[in-house]
Amino acid sequence: MIINPADRLSHVSEYYFSRKLRDIAKLNQDGADIINLGIGSPDLPPSHEVIRTLNDWAQEKGVHGYQSYGGLPELRQQIAIWLHEHYSVSFKYKNEILPLIGSKEGIMHISMAFLSPGDKVLIPNPGYPTYASVSKLVQAEVISYDLDEGSNWEIDWESFDRLPLDDIKLLWVNFPNMPTGSRGSVEQFEKLIGYARKHGFLIVNDNPYGKLFSGQGLSIFQVDGAKEACLELSSLSKSHNMAGWRLGWIAGRDDYVETILKVKSNMDSGMFLPMQKAAIKALKSPKKWHKDLNRLYAERRKLALGIMQTLGCKFNPDQEGLFVWGKAPEYIPGVSEWIDQIIDKARVFITPGFIFGSNGERYIRISLCASKEILSKSHLRISKFMDSQV
Repeated sequence: MIINPADRLSHVSEYYFSRKLRDIAKLNQDGADIINLGIGSPDLPPSHEVIRTLNDWAQEKGVHGYQSYGGLPELRQQIAIWLHEHYSVSFKYKNEILPLIGSKEGIMHISMAFLSPGDKVLIPNPGYPTYASVSKLVQAEVISYDLDEGSNWEIDWESFDRLPLDDIKLLWVNFPNMPTGSRGSVEQFEKLIGYARKHGFLIVNDNPYGKLFSGQGLSIFQVDGAKEACLELSSLSKSHNMAGWRLGWIAGRDDYVETILKVKSNMDSGMFLPMQKAAIKALKSPKKWHKDLNRLYAERRKLALGIMQTLGCKFNPDQEGLFVWGKAPEYIPGVSEWIDQIIDKARVFITPGFIFGSNGERYIRISLCASKEILSKSHLRISKFMDSQV
């Protein structure tokens, strides 16, 4: 007897990194020693204080049971304080902030809360693949909007105006952008909110980098009137080295948050209390901790851009986030095949840009989630590979 999968899976494939990392793990088991510069999983731990807080609270009595679906009030309050300190935006912690078991999970919660089958969703091209896959899982119709390579990957407003904006239900935006590293701007957010008000759609800004930013951080809620039309996702994964902890939140208008909670409360049973206590400690991290982390990533970025240069890629040195993004040389006929060749000959895995959309087909992405020693070792391997191609 064969049980057929649900129709919703007919347009969704396994996540690229799920497949590729499994293949690389198999090669490494066979002795290949492939260096992974593909995925953005921080290699550093959270602060000692955060880990100690988790450990201390895990030994307390009565903390191992189910927790509130909406999270600890003191966690929501600390998130509100952090948002105000970092972005100068204000939220009522009781009903405008919802802690999540990861912001990626929040993409699913939001989509299930606001999208019905057939609703149209706008996603950036290039952009995070999960926006499209989750939209397809809830049987919405995906429409992409272009980010313009010629203007440092800002929104291409000329092509944006030609989209069926009156039919859109939800729009995903992500600045600082992954994968391109584009900083974004308040001006772009202002224009998007103007479109949302005119055409009646919801904007969700996926904002995962927090204080991993060379200048002042950027929030869509820095625009007047944003609460009417916007939600914003944030995470401790990248900014506090807590990717495996699965800690994030959604901020927005109270009725939007309440709608999302209806979905979330049917999908999980609350977050482990000691982890919430540790998240509070993380959000209180001193400025020096973040300054030191940013300095380290700046040093790694220089090394990663050196790899890009050796590969003959064109790139903008003024990038943000945990990756560097570069355009493959013109003589490379197919980037996917080139990536496989680099894996085979140089034993280094670099992400091909096509997984982020058609506008990324000629691009590659290198993660900064590797030590300076590993990046230097990768550079040496790739230099030998490039020399062998001459």
